[in-house]
Amino acid sequence: MIDLMKLLRPGMQIKRWVLLLAVGVVLLSLGLAYILVHLYRSQPFPEVAAVVTLQFIDRPVRGVLFIAIGLAFGVVAVLRLHQSLLAAFVGRRDGKVVQTIYNYRARQRGPKVVVIGGGTGLSTALRGLKECTSNLTAVVTVADDGGSSGRLRRELGVLPPGDFRNCMVALADSEPLMENLFQHRFNHGSALEGHSFGNLFIVAMSEVTGNFERALQESSRVLAVRGRVLP
Repeated sequence: MIDLMKLLRPGMQIKRWVLLLAVGVVLLSLGLAYILVHLYRSQPFPEVAAVVTLQFIDRPVRGVLFIAIGLAFGVVAVLRLHQSLLAAFVGRRDGKVVQTIYNYRARQRGPKVVVIGGGTGLSTALRGLKECTSNLTAVVTVADDGGSSGRLRRELGVLPPGDFRNCMVALADSEPLMENLFQHRFNHGSALEGHSFGNLFIVAMSEVTGNFERALQESSRVLAVRGRVLP
């Protein structure tokens, strides 16, 4: 319950919808009440209706009782929704859905940062910055000409994908298995030896989309990248 209070902090973009939901419930309740009162006054009801609606209790006490029951049902419904529906959408099973949503909103409101460079230094910096903000843009050098990237550059005439792969993995919010897959490097076969799967994936995506920048965008979607990676 304490964690749920984080959703009411400024900038979460939730309070307005909670208020709108509350107004909708009140209006719906009023509409149903008018209809029930009209039916009660114009149509005969069986005696069991008097028991179900607590006619034997004074109206003020009856109203407070119904409000308390309604609030209890509402709290239980919100807690269960938090545990089941939200957990499915956010992809968390450890009970920290609210904290995940809170962190997501906080990073969305973070500063806008542009990082320029290449090599391992750039990806290391991005890995730390993504914990503070999602408004990140990595401008990556295209001068890499060694290893797998250099071979792909010379043989296929494409931009070297290695640094882009490292930056996307650093900014990724995906499962560890997907990260390990993109960083996997083949060590068998004369043609594949030394190539990483991520490099081959980006090059294949650039041929499918017909554009290297579009390939980076689509590859970023696969890895759930926070921010943008540009050549």
